Amino acid sequence: MDNLLGLTTPAPLSLSTLAINLLLSILLSTVLAWFYTQYGRSLSNRTRFAQTLPVLALTTVLVISIVKSSLALSLGLVGALSIVRFRTAIKEPEELIYLFIAIAIGLGLGADQRLPTVLALLIILLYLFARTLVTPRLPRNNLYLNVLTPSSDHSFAQINHVLLKHVQSADLRRLDRSDSSLQATYLIDCRSDDALGALMDDLAVQIPGCECSFVEQNDTIGG
Repeated sequence: MDNLLGLTTPAPLSLSTLAINLLLSILLSTVLAWFYTQYGRSLSNRTRFAQTLPVLALTTVLVISIVKSSLALSLGLVGALSIVRFRTAIKEPEELIYLFIAIAIGLGLGADQRLPTVLALLIILLYLFARTLVTPRLPRNNLYLNVLTPSSDHSFAQINHVLLKHVQSADLRRLDRSDSSLQATYLIDCRSDDALGALMDDLAVQIPGCECSFVEQNDTIGG
């Protein structure tokens, strides 16, 4: 009876349609990645994060294209996704927004809704661009940087050396040292988000095991 109703027998998948959807997904997700790199406001390394968006969109297109032809596969996908857990938390809300947009691109193209997907993406990007014009980003010249590193004879000097390469000025506000760790807090003058991303990457390379966090002074009580 199930076979008669077509519930368990997948419909044939057109390879040409799949190829067109995948190619269009590459185009749209690449535009999305470029837009995020240029106009995003996340403190993380936007270029590195943007590289994951096309892969996410392509994977979503493939999954939706396969499961849409069979109810049994769709139910199996629900069960499989219920056990998936992300071990790395998304700390930036903006990153989560762009992840959802990439997934939406994959869902729309996987369902063969090409024109609505393109139109929706254009409207979303136009809205985000207009929002950046109305609310220009503030200069990143009033950030608190907190650095926690394993304690060594040269930890403090290494932190200062890396800071001087990426920021205009760094004012030490607090320094704590124990037998196992060193923690330093600076008020830094940094002119761009790209410089912040480069600073974080350089700290991770030059000081293994380093942990750093940024707090904007305008968002603190009394800041």
